[in-house]
Amino acid sequence: MMRLMTRKTAALLLFAAFALLPMIASALNDHYLVVIATRILGFAIAALALDLILGYGGMVSFGHAAYIGIGAYSVAILGRAGITDLGAHLLAAIAAAALFALVTGAISLRTRGIYFIMITLAFAQMAFFFFVSLSAYGGDDGVTLRARSTLMGQPLLEDDRALYFATLAILIGLYLLAVAITRSRFGRVLTGARENPVRMQAVGFSPFRYQLTAFVISGAMASVAGVMLANQTGFVSPAFMNWHVSGELVVMVVLGGTGNLLGAVAGATIALMLEEGLGMLTEHWPLFFGLMLVIVVLVSRDGISGLFRRDRG
Repeated sequence: MMRLMTRKTAALLLFAAFALLPMIASALNDHYLVVIATRILGFAIAALALDLILGYGGMVSFGHAAYIGIGAYSVAILGRAGITDLGAHLLAAIAAAALFALVTGAISLRTRGIYFIMITLAFAQMAFFFFVSLSAYGGDDGVTLRARSTLMGQPLLEDDRALYFATLAILIGLYLLAVAITRSRFGRVLTGARENPVRMQAVGFSPFRYQLTAFVISGAMASVAGVMLANQTGFVSPAFMNWHVSGELVVMVVLGGTGNLLGAVAGATIALMLEEGLGMLTEHWPLFFGLMLVIVVLVSRDGISGLFRRDRG
């Protein structure tokens, strides 16, 4: 009960801080804070999606950047066709990412361990090179969006604050959805399949079907991050789905604590804040970031979220 109340309180505090940030930015007369925070929220959505399968399903995907890229290109492709509504962009991204996750997941889940990691990476790189080959959309150079997505036909998201709050609302909605999934019977079976798939199969559950369903849900959620990040940057390129982006997502989840959805959000927030802060101090910031990650993992195997857990026995 203590852990549940602590997580609820932490979630309220974290999302309240996000809600207050634009006002803080106005008080400091620093508009750049809103831009950076929108990027943080986008990656927090992707980290949340990854933690759903990594922390609860034990599936270490090194290809989740592909779904971010699919979401981003959904904005670019539909925008070029004259379809600018955010709802349409989200639906197209979710459908395309879910289909890609269904096909690649059905193959990847036939493997385990390092083989699963490598095959998800391979599929992501295939998607990367596919979009590199799309010369109509700039190939490797990418394409600049003509405008941001519209809401009900209105260019409301052209305002950075409106885009920020829209991204925050989506993050909160997906967080609540992920919490509901993990606490449901489906989530318990998924966790059981992670711990002992043979036993779960013996009691009448098919681990493969549950893992594949979770994989598809996770990919669809990550594509939402791509839609919002494309609007934030105003630019789409295959770099969205490069392998190092997948690695960064894994780092964010590990930093925040695997199997802790709020930890994934916090991990993405802290990782990108450190990237920005250390990047202003030195060009060798990845070295210091890596040292901090090692220290956190050595001190707490549950990442940053483990440091604040009150009920450790």
